[in-house]
Amino acid sequence: MNNILNNLNVIHNRMIKACKKANRAKEEVRLLLATKTVEPNCINFALEQGETLIGENKVQELKQKCHSVKEKNPEVHFIGHLQSNKIKEVLKWVTCIESIDRLSVAEKLQNKLAQENKQIDIFIQVNTSFEKSKFGVAPNETIELIKNIAKFKNIHIKGLMTIGLLSSKSNEIRKCFQLLKKIQKEVIALNIPNVEMSELSMGMSKDLEIAIEEGATIIRVGTAIFGDRIYPDSYYWNESDKS
Repeated sequence: MNNILNNLNVIHNRMIKACKKANRAKEEVRLLLATKTVEPNCINFALEQGETLIGENKVQELKQKCHSVKEKNPEVHFIGHLQSNKIKEVLKWVTCIESIDRLSVAEKLQNKLAQENKQIDIFIQVNTSFEKSKFGVAPNETIELIKNIAKFKNIHIKGLMTIGLLSSKSNEIRKCFQLLKKIQKEVIALNIPNVEMSELSMGMSKDLEIAIEEGATIIRVGTAIFGDRIYPDSYYWNESDKS
């Protein structure tokens, strides 16, 4: 647990320095704990240190962990690829889905929300790196998707999410985040009803400084806080599953 505490301090210090460099207030950027594979006792410890936001990629883990951490009452986001047959289970636990990238899933989400008389916040996931292996709507198709989803009364679009390029080249990573910011500005200018566009979820352990400099309001950090995982990232970003 000491490692987790130390790691949290390191990440928050990195966030503070990045915000100062970008002339932003630290309060403008939230830390989302990416808790894939993390044991509930470790998540609870982090929540006890004052963290309030967690994100899960897999529905089965979401279900198991939320039972264990619900006493701490964290805000829970779903950040993985959403299969339409898992919508009902996801809605039991989360207040926001950050990974909507298809109208078909949004339609099914709206239908389920209407049946249960619920509302939910979402982010639109954008494939800013143009990689075929990545989920996310194509940048040039994002506005059209937003216009269509905005018609659904039970879904509230709050912003955009991207994974960005997993690269050591900071200039290439920055281009991804700049593109997301550009799309955000374009959407805001259109003043689409039921679209707030106040959030940019981008940046992870290795590139959070760049993300903050380019306007991130949420950064998603897991390994740098909880340690290395036994499964590769491909297990959690199952790019072969497009259902």
